[in-house]
Amino acid sequence: MTKNKSNLIKGTVVLTLAGLATRFIGFFYRIFLSNVMGAELLGIYQLVFPIYMICFTIFASGIQTAISTLVANELGKQHYKNISKVLRIGILMSLSAALLLALLVYRYSAVIAVSILKEPDCASSVQMLAFAFPFCGVTACINGYYYGLKKAGVPAATQLLEQIIRVIIVYIIASYAGSGNIKVTSELAVLGIVIGEIASNLYNIVSLYCSRTPREIKRLAKSTGNSSYQMEEPITGRLFKMTLPLTANRLLISILHSVEAILIPSMLKKYGLSTSEALSIYGILNGMSIPFIMFPSAITNSLSVLLLPTISEAQSSRNEEMIRKTTAVSIKYSVLIGILSTGIFVSFGQELGNTIFHNELAGSLLATLAWLCPFLYITTTLSSIINGLGLAHLTFANSVVGLSVRILLILFLVPRQGMNGYLISLLISQLVITTFDGFIVIRKTKPPFEASDLLLKPGLIAALSGYIFYRLYEYISPKLGGLPVILGCIFFVCVVYIMLLGITKAVSLKDFK
Repeated sequence: MTKNKSNLIKGTVVLTLAGLATRFIGFFYRIFLSNVMGAELLGIYQLVFPIYMICFTIFASGIQTAISTLVANELGKQHYKNISKVLRIGILMSLSAALLLALLVYRYSAVIAVSILKEPDCASSVQMLAFAFPFCGVTACINGYYYGLKKAGVPAATQLLEQIIRVIIVYIIASYAGSGNIKVTSELAVLGIVIGEIASNLYNIVSLYCSRTPREIKRLAKSTGNSSYQMEEPITGRLFKMTLPLTANRLLISILHSVEAILIPSMLKKYGLSTSEALSIYGILNGMSIPFIMFPSAITNSLSVLLLPTISEAQSSRNEEMIRKTTAVSIKYSVLIGILSTGIFVSFGQELGNTIFHNELAGSLLATLAWLCPFLYITTTLSSIINGLGLAHLTFANSVVGLSVRILLILFLVPRQGMNGYLISLLISQLVITTFDGFIVIRKTKPPFEASDLLLKPGLIAALSGYIFYRLYEYISPKLGGLPVILGCIFFVCVVYIMLLGITKAVSLKDFK
């Protein structure tokens, strides 16, 4: 096994475990919020995230990716002194932008709530969210530094700590303020985010100064001297050149995502629903069903974060075989996870929604959204591969086309068909994005695939195991019904799926060699 591949697998495992733990905690946190806030208030809470997503894109998203890529490149060239410089300059850039945006959002929170979000009750939550921006920016830069070094331990711990602190703070304050009668407002939920970001940022900074990896980089920088990097273009210029197009591209995509999020309640009102009904459905969709669907993507997200520097480093050293094999394995297992998730949510989505959220619509949406899983998960992996190949402009173009198609379909279908119209627009737009990304990756890397191993066998096995264990659940649920029985059946679906894939040789240990 090559060192790059070994680091990729180890890092993916670490990030996946942290991601699964974080999502597991977040999953029960969302159940808690849905029970104490109600669907309408949950919908109001979800409305602040488009603003956060746009601001985060400006002050952190592009900078984090640029730091990760540049650190990986400098590491490959053994320009060790540049690595620390990349981080310092990146933090300065991110912090400056974050402080400016925090001031603007805080000052104009009422305008944002009324004119953009169309919900005046969001103003105080938007104002409070601004306090998290500087801490998020610094954390994102430090995480990008570690991703570039393919050291996932600190980012994984940071992610997990933020979630734990958020949940504890909200629960304690809600219990104390309500004198035992727990009541969570949108502002309190946002306060939990802010305190969680501050705590994780402090841990991140302490880790940067105390962990072994930065000290090793400094030692190597001193031993190599200045000769190896004096002729390079200044780090500031390189970082700006890489950050600006990434940020501009992602900003447009974030704006399109935000337009989509804001349009859903508005178009549902045109369909004939009241404001309360539209916000309730929006809260169920974004606060219950979609996070549930995205739960398994902790694995593919972790993979994609580490894929970019790995592919980038292989690209800089012109290691075509490494690119080809890494691409093939990454795509294969993203598809396998997506197909398994589809089988689980199609079979048990309705029961999960009814049992966990006590909401039939949440269950119905889960079962319907299940068909998106393979496309959602594989798109994340494909985009990371394309970015690692230095073709981020193509990922951007594909995303813009797909999201534009979605927004147009929302404007046309939702006022006529309600939520069914939105689900149709979601599926079509995701198919467009996945198809374009897949075409580019296959054309550029030519990964070896067998259709039977990638699609046919996993699809048949997932459908068969899902059907068998759902019938078993129907048989035993009148006597032993409840969440433990559902989770037990899902566990055995996963076990049978993995075993049969191994028996049919659709998965093999050779993939990791």
